[in-house]
Amino acid sequence: MDLKTTPGFEQQVSLRQLRYLVALGAEASFTRAAAVSGVSQPSLSQAIRQLEEALGTPLVERGARAFLTPLGREVAERARRILLEVRDLGELVGAGDTALLGTIRLGVTPTVGAYLLPRLVARLHQQFHELRVHVRENPPAQLVEALADGQHDVILVQLPLQAPGAHVERLFREPLHLAMAADHPLTARDTIGREDLAGQDLLTLQRGYRLAEQTIAIAEEAGARVRDDYEGTSLDAIRQMAGMGMGLAVLPELYVRQEIRPGDDVVSRPFRAGRHYRELGLLWRSGVARAATYQRLAQELVACVEDIGISYR
Repeated sequence: MDLKTTPGFEQQVSLRQLRYLVALGAEASFTRAAAVSGVSQPSLSQAIRQLEEALGTPLVERGARAFLTPLGREVAERARRILLEVRDLGELVGAGDTALLGTIRLGVTPTVGAYLLPRLVARLHQQFHELRVHVRENPPAQLVEALADGQHDVILVQLPLQAPGAHVERLFREPLHLAMAADHPLTARDTIGREDLAGQDLLTLQRGYRLAEQTIAIAEEAGARVRDDYEGTSLDAIRQMAGMGMGLAVLPELYVRQEIRPGDDVVSRPFRAGRHYRELGLLWRSGVARAATYQRLAQELVACVEDIGISYR
């Protein structure tokens, strides 16, 4: 990026202007950008004009909608990084303190959140009265993007996951089970071996989830088939399909413990000798001031799982 700047350029650009530009890039509307920024439209428009004057170039294509120019998009991307750095700088106070307090914005994949977070939130509420955890569920790729953009402080996901610039804290390994209809012949087995899967149909989640990739790998290894005419949008969906005899579902143990009960139309069996499992981890941006706090959160997550009566380390 090559910009013509004038003497005193640094004094002419403010964080407020950068925030407004980022908001405008996201909303493509001066009206909406002003609303999300909590200011009037004239104030936001004036700040953007001042930023353009300071940089010596147009940043916005003004029309029915307000689109950033190619250079405007690059400036907005750099502005996002600057604002993240400033926010992290503000967290330096107490950075060495591992106490869990304030607000943590936690992103989580739907294949984990509903089956672990209720226990975690209850545990945190009992021990850390000054902590607020804001939770949002999204598919893994969206979580990584939101972490990089600063929408999340930490994300809880299945590993491995490509997340450039993120610290990965491995938490625990969770055994996988095979779920099937209550009248399926494999219910006679106490555990499931590779030979039991030969020729069977396996159900998967939609692509993009690590558990879907694992199910495909298990099928290839055992000579099973993956049903390509159906991809579940949730663990509940593939469990229900398994209960109707449409195939076999690979499900995590935390889910099995919570959602499958004796007498259900679905029965689960563990894989022999814990052969298949998934690994969960907590990710945060490398170098953030609150790393010690997030490390403590990771410890609480592990303790929460151990309290259930299982050690997955």
